[in-house]
Amino acid sequence: MELLILNSADNDFEQQLAQRLHFDDSTDAGIQNAVTEIIAAVRARGDAAVIEYTNRFDRVHVATMCELTLTQNDLQAAFNDLGDTQKAALQAAAQRVRDYHVAQNQASGQSWSYTEADGTVLGQKVTPLDRVGIYVPGGKAAYPSSVLMNAIPAHVAGVNDIIMVVPTPDGVRNPLVLAAAYVAGVNRVFTIGGAQAVAALAYGTDTIPRVDKIVGPGNAFVAEAKRRVFGQVGIDMIAGPSEILIIADGSTPADWVAMDLFSQAEHDELAQSILLCPSAQYIREVQSAIDRLITDMPRAEVIRTSLQNRGILIQTRDMADACAIANRIAPEHLEISVADTAQANAYAEQIRHAGAIFIGAYTSESLGDYCAGPNHVLPTSGTARFSSPLGVYDFQKRSSIIQVSEAGAQTLGQIASVLAHGEGLTAHAKSAELRLK
Repeated sequence: MELLILNSADNDFEQQLAQRLHFDDSTDAGIQNAVTEIIAAVRARGDAAVIEYTNRFDRVHVATMCELTLTQNDLQAAFNDLGDTQKAALQAAAQRVRDYHVAQNQASGQSWSYTEADGTVLGQKVTPLDRVGIYVPGGKAAYPSSVLMNAIPAHVAGVNDIIMVVPTPDGVRNPLVLAAAYVAGVNRVFTIGGAQAVAALAYGTDTIPRVDKIVGPGNAFVAEAKRRVFGQVGIDMIAGPSEILIIADGSTPADWVAMDLFSQAEHDELAQSILLCPSAQYIREVQSAIDRLITDMPRAEVIRTSLQNRGILIQTRDMADACAIANRIAPEHLEISVADTAQANAYAEQIRHAGAIFIGAYTSESLGDYCAGPNHVLPTSGTARFSSPLGVYDFQKRSSIIQVSEAGAQTLGQIASVLAHGEGLTAHAKSAELRLK
């Protein structure tokens, strides 16, 4: 299997790169129409519509929402039924994710204020959202890691009510996903998915409470539904296919880099895996490793399709050129696969746009997916140019604090009066002027 190989020194490199990076994220008209119908039905008929669509799409046969509602006892039972190894891994990963987000919260999630000389107090009050909805995919694969990454920062932020929805096709419940919900502090779980789950969370039904924000990945129907309900509720992002970009100097074993490229390609056929390296010989070694290792991959066909359609091996002029191209792409995951720690950190300093930066040959992207601690919900499709990873700040809101003293009102009132009259807003001006001595 031959991957596309580009050279940054070629005259048409930018054109070829842009063509390979292009991803059409426009929503199919059929999906738009279906989502419109589902959302309207859930708004109008609530639980009855949720049950109808869940039976249809997940191939289950339930009559009441009680059959789709899981209690804390259900979640704890799922955890208790795990083997000791899975229990320990789940708890260790959860603790690392929690520790990281606690540190994040302490750094940026506190209220603050200052007092001016005339006694006026200005500041900001940080408060958590009351209730959030966590969407966890349950179609092609089960993702307990997504439960940890979405629920734990909400819990750390102080959200009191965390509602999880997860589809269970054919009625099959994944015990590791439910155990993760127990470990992460999820309050309630409903075994529903798709656009109907998003609509139920956004508008509420007799059984499912309306939330303030919906987070978590899903298929095209879920993404379109999140797009439609934004404004009624907050959302984290509209996520595209997964991406990995590796900057390598040729010192990392080629097998390691090939497998790191596989780690994103195996997500789905639209995932993108890119290698940037100045060495043509090393690129050939990675290509050879890909050909050799792919035969042992259970998801080989998905990986092969992803790499053939969207994968790129790019020979760069040098490592600085590689960093510049990486900033141009703004990938979801960026590995700097360099053996020398000082050099790796120096290259990391040159990176301005990436969802997460994995520094050093031993820092595989997969560690960040599961247990390193930082969040694995990251901006895709170049949106790392202006977006950030999911964090405690996504589950908090900020209120400005303004407490003007009598003395302060004398100064500020005159300023406000002048500006308000300039805008032709007389009541604004009078409101300030009445407080002047």
